[in-house]
Amino acid sequence: MNRKILIVTGDGGESYETLYAVHRFQEEGDTAVIAAPSKRRLNLVMHDFEPGWDTYIERPGYCMDSDLTIKEVIVDDYDAILLLGGRAPEYLRNHAALLEIVREFDRQGKWIFAICHGIQILVTAGLANNRTLTAYEHVRTEIEMGGGTYSTQQAIRDRNIVTGQTWQSHPEFYREVFACLKKPELVEK
Repeated sequence: MNRKILIVTGDGGESYETLYAVHRFQEEGDTAVIAAPSKRRLNLVMHDFEPGWDTYIERPGYCMDSDLTIKEVIVDDYDAILLLGGRAPEYLRNHAALLEIVREFDRQGKWIFAICHGIQILVTAGLANNRTLTAYEHVRTEIEMGGGTYSTQQAIRDRNIVTGQTWQSHPEFYREVFACLKKPELVEK
């Protein structure tokens, strides 16, 4: 389709979410560009659910090179942004340039996609207010404290934002993502 999608992650980003996103966009003929705090090989992780654990566990995952730094991003060059989960959003949500990039995508009415803990970046950017979002269940409180409504759906769209719960939500999430990307016009706010 020749769209250009900005994918944001960093060290501790979810490996499966990252690889799946890059490959899925490439399958559609889109250009997937990885932005991170620095341009280098990123150490990604795998989060999984094990019987007997109250929360997920983390293991080392695949590595992937970032294409550019977050500070190098020019919003006008992209059709959409995807904020991935894992542990990376814990520190990425404190990256002032990234928060401004996300806000600019919203101001321009461009598509904003976020999955799992990536929603933490949306909340910190102030974009949860008066929106219905989904995320990993333990991000619910942050969504609600940010003025949003938490949904238990696997994926949900609210205006120009599509959110998904976890990598287990990929089928529902990417169905919604690609339905949105097929719309040639920018969404109204």
